[in-house]
Amino acid sequence: MFVIVAYDVNVKRVAKVLKIGRKYLNWVQNSLLEGELTKAKYERLKAELKEVIDEKEDSIVFYTLRTPQYMKRELMGLDKGGQELII
Repeated sequence: MFVIVAYDVNVKRVAKVLKIGRKYLNWVQNSLLEGELTKAKYERLKAELKEVIDEKEDSIVFYTLRTPQYMKRELMGLDKGGQELII
C-alpha cells in the first residue's frame, strides 16, 4: 500500500517522530512522509509512533492508498525532501 503521513507534534518530539518515520518512508518536507509499505510495516510504524507521541497534545494523520497509480502528486516550489529512502 502507498502511505502518506502528516504530523503535527510538540517540538520536543519532532526529531523522534521524523527518525521513526524515515525508517519506513521517504521524507518529503517538514512534517510529511510518503512511500510504499506492507501491511505489517504499516502496523509497526503506527506502533512505534504511538510510543513516542502524547495523544493529548500531538496529531498524526495517515492516508493510505492501494497503489500510487491513481494518485497525482504535484510540487510547487522547492523539493525539500527528495524521493530516496536512506537505509
